[in-house]
Amino acid sequence: MKVKLLTTISFLTYQLSISQTEKLLHGKVVSQNNPLKNVEVINKTAKTSTRTNELGEFSILVNVKDSLIFFSKDYFFKRLKVSSESIDQNNITVNMIVKPEELDEVIITNIKFPHVGVANENSTIVPMGPVSTGVYNGSIANGMDFIAIFNLFRKKSKRDKKDQFKFKELDFKKLAEATVPLDFFTNSLKLNPDEKDLFLQFCDADPHAKILVQQKNLLYTMDFLYAKNTEFQKLKSEPKN
Repeated sequence: MKVKLLTTISFLTYQLSISQTEKLLHGKVVSQNNPLKNVEVINKTAKTSTRTNELGEFSILVNVKDSLIFFSKDYFFKRLKVSSESIDQNNITVNMIVKPEELDEVIITNIKFPHVGVANENSTIVPMGPVSTGVYNGSIANGMDFIAIFNLFRKKSKRDKKDQFKFKELDFKKLAEATVPLDFFTNSLKLNPDEKDLFLQFCDADPHAKILVQQKNLLYTMDFLYAKNTEFQKLKSEPKN
């Protein structure tokens, strides 16, 4: 009975000490002095997250030395190490940099026209268009049909865009490389640089990876990488036949 009582008291004391050090940090996320809404604010250490409101403001529980990540798909992610000064200030401002817009590819297609030779004095020229009535109608005799050529380019552009969307379909490997901080693989997962591609291919083979691609939630993605890294390390340590 005494052992159980002492265990309970020790546990409550530990929880009380944690709650006393954990504080609510307030801040604001901006870009070029404009507030950013729906930015995901992740406490990587405590594995909690929140989002900024319409004014770019957020509040999240933190401890000193916690690592915060600010993520939005149109901006470069931002990392912040919580210090005692930032907790005392309790009104931090995080400035995010917008990603440059990616331009679509310009596709140049060769169009071959029939060869027309030089007419000699014995050649007979057959009119290709309507017979001139002496009144100019705005057309060019024997000219190219620019409307038909324009429609040809427009139809081809639509087909190419569809093909590009199919080709650029996002997979888990691309999602992880675009959103997860680079040092997460080396510092947190303890992976060698030459193991990163093999590890992401290993993760991509898991059916759950497709769900994460649709969700695009950085916290869920990092938790998934932690779990898969345990399996990956076990496979590495198994003896090879």
